[in-house]
Amino acid sequence: MSDSQKIPKTIQDDSDRGSIKGLGQLLYKHLQPNRSEIKGQQKVAVGVPAAEKLWILTILKPIPWILLSIFVVSFIWDFQGVSVSILGIDLNFDGILKIISVSGMIGFLTNWIAITMLFRPLNKRPLLGQGLIPAHKERIAYRLAFAVSEDLINPDLINQKIKDSKAIQKYRKLTLSHLKRVTTTSEFRNDLKEWITNYIQSIVQKPEFRNRISEQIVLDIENSLEDKVLEKAALKTYTFFRGQNLHAFIEELLQKLPITAERNINYLDEYLDDLPGKIDSNSDQIDEVILQVLNRLVNQLNVQKLVEENLKKYDEKKLENMIRNATNEQLKTIQYLGAVLGTIGGLVIWEPLLSLLLLSTLFGSVYLIDRVMFE
Repeated sequence: MSDSQKIPKTIQDDSDRGSIKGLGQLLYKHLQPNRSEIKGQQKVAVGVPAAEKLWILTILKPIPWILLSIFVVSFIWDFQGVSVSILGIDLNFDGILKIISVSGMIGFLTNWIAITMLFRPLNKRPLLGQGLIPAHKERIAYRLAFAVSEDLINPDLINQKIKDSKAIQKYRKLTLSHLKRVTTTSEFRNDLKEWITNYIQSIVQKPEFRNRISEQIVLDIENSLEDKVLEKAALKTYTFFRGQNLHAFIEELLQKLPITAERNINYLDEYLDDLPGKIDSNSDQIDEVILQVLNRLVNQLNVQKLVEENLKKYDEKKLENMIRNATNEQLKTIQYLGAVLGTIGGLVIWEPLLSLLLLSTLFGSVYLIDRVMFE
């Protein structure tokens, strides 16, 4: 072959192991997709959904400050001596500001303390203890990992998603298309032919290889001629006149193998021309084999253990941030609703029967309207 067709010297000089490595380098050089193909297959990154903005939170935020202002005002004026009679019911407003403001602030502070105690203190304290989530981090990790592995990312679901997505067929077609382009180039074919001839040369040069192969061939010939007296006599006559035994004769032929391979190496072009068609004609079988391999890999994954181990690596602060980032708006809404419910509780304390009647009417109306709109 010409110098322009020679593959790198490192491939020519390597041992058997190095020759296989050389094949890997050759395939990597020619079969890796170009940048335009990689760019075309890149997925658009999906952003993390932003936390839901609850409109009610905007309304609820000022309520604790309003209640605090009412509480301060109640020390100056709190409907002293003011009473009203409505439908025969005497309503005494004296002290109502202090009652509803204190009840509302207690409701707000109670919810704030409850939510805070979910996460704080981060570390166990002698008197204050430890937050609920940090204290049960390992149990939460186990329960969450179990739920994920059973209901969200179990092997059956992954296997079904692989089938539904038809990803195997898609990437098999892309691979076949790329393989067709590469195997038709003269550079790839010349490099592959050069590697084959050099690899054959490297293994044939080893005496132990030639000896092992020739011994096996002699043994096979002797076994095949065991009951054939005439053929066995002819073989012995031939080797006698050549002046060498059968073992030496086969070794001599093996030494000529690189020359024979180089003379006939161009037949490789025919196989490369037929390769994409053969792969395409057996596409269903190839897809099935790939699917079985993926199924085995997926079934070997212990999703529960993987999720649990990763969650346990989270420190208390990171775990708190993860939960707060996902539920911060809802937690704040619960916190401010405490002020509303506390204020309502204050009205019930001030005038139980009338307040309960009005609240039952109000909540009943809201429930009915919501049900009608939902349906």
